[in-house]
This record gives sequence, C-alpha cells and structure tokens, in this order.
Amino acid sequence: MIKVISLFRRKQGMSVEDFQLYWRNQHAEIVCRMPGIRRYVQSHTLVSGYRNRTPACDGVAELTFDNSDALRALANSSSLGDTRADHANFMDLSSYKEIVTEDVVIKDGPIPTDGVKNIELVTKKAAMEPEQFHRYWIDVHGPLGASIGPVQRYVQSHTRSGAYANGGTPVLDGVALTWFSETNAMRAAAATEAYANTRADEDNFLTVPLEFVITKEHVIVS
Repeated sequence: MIKVISLFRRKQGMSVEDFQLYWRNQHAEIVCRMPGIRRYVQSHTLVSGYRNRTPACDGVAELTFDNSDALRALANSSSLGDTRADHANFMDLSSYKEIVTEDVVIKDGPIPTDGVKNIELVTKKAAMEPEQFHRYWIDVHGPLGASIGPVQRYVQSHTRSGAYANGGTPVLDGVALTWFSETNAMRAAAATEAYANTRADEDNFLTVPLEFVITKEHVIVS
C-alpha cells in the first residue's frame, strides 16, 4: 500500500471552524470521486492548539492506494483536477506540502475512539544518507517511542525512496503518527522516562526541534 500525505494551512481570513467544516464536508465529497482510494483520513488540528501558538499546520490528509499503478491512474483522471481546483476555496496554496509514503507500524494497537492523534513532521539530519536514516528510525528510534506507555498506536510513514533519486530532497522525510486516549494521556506520557529517552535520541538522526500538531482524526473512507 502507498499513502499520499498532504499538509497545509487554511486560506487567509478563513476561521478555523469554517475551514474544518468546508474541508470535511464539501472538499471530502470531491476527493471521494477520485479513483483507487482505499482509505481517506483527515486530521484536524484541535481548536485548543491555537490558544498559545500557531500550529505547524491546520490539517493533514492521508490518502491510501494499492500501489504505484493506482497513483498513475489517478494522475490521468479529471477528478484529480477537480480536487486541486477546489484547494483554493479553503487552503493557503503556498503552504501545501505533499509526500508519498509507506507505513511501518511500530506499535500495533487499536485507534482509540474519540482519542487524539499527534502528528510529527520528520526531517532527517542533512548529513545522514536516506537509507541509513530510515533504518535508524525504524530499528533504533521506533522501539523507544513504542515503549511510552500511554501511546496506544504508533505508525511511521516513510517517504518513498524514489523521492531521493538523482539527489532529490523531499519536503519531508516522513511523518510520525501516535494515538492517545485523550490529551491528558499525552501530558502523562511527556512526564515518563521513556518519553525523555525518546526525545533525547532524536538528535542522533533528526533535524530538531520537530514541528508537530495535535489533531482529531476523521476517517472519510475506511
């Protein structure tokens, strides 16, 4: 399976509430017309995340397809053009970022009902080779993150190797997804030794500090 992840900010002058309603209702309907979608998830930044800072983004979309052939078929569809044309109605187009990824499930727990989802935007150290980075993230850092007790589920979405071909530099090297039962569970996690060890390891392979956003997940196509 292949997953296309996009992240973006809302259109200037649009309220958070109006943005989230438009994205979840009007835009989602247009997206669902595209061929080959196996799963479609919108992650909306929690309204509480705007109180003291500007979040890394207002939303993250995840579109899952069977394989590269499905993506190529999508590229030739008129519905993709309709989807992109609608972006201007709710999105700051200059903020849009997109990566094509493959998931690695690190902690295979259930997604909690009415839980919260933390999304971290991952960029490797500049001097680190892509293959080395991705291997380290899975084999060394992954078990550290999985050891944080309040984490219900932990998935790493790794940017596919093709993005690095011919010296290419993707906008992100991946996205880390962790689910918690509630925001209080996230706060409890941050007080653990396992969390401290996980954070300390980030400097070994990541460009830090990581940008992140705390979200509510909405599954549009399951």
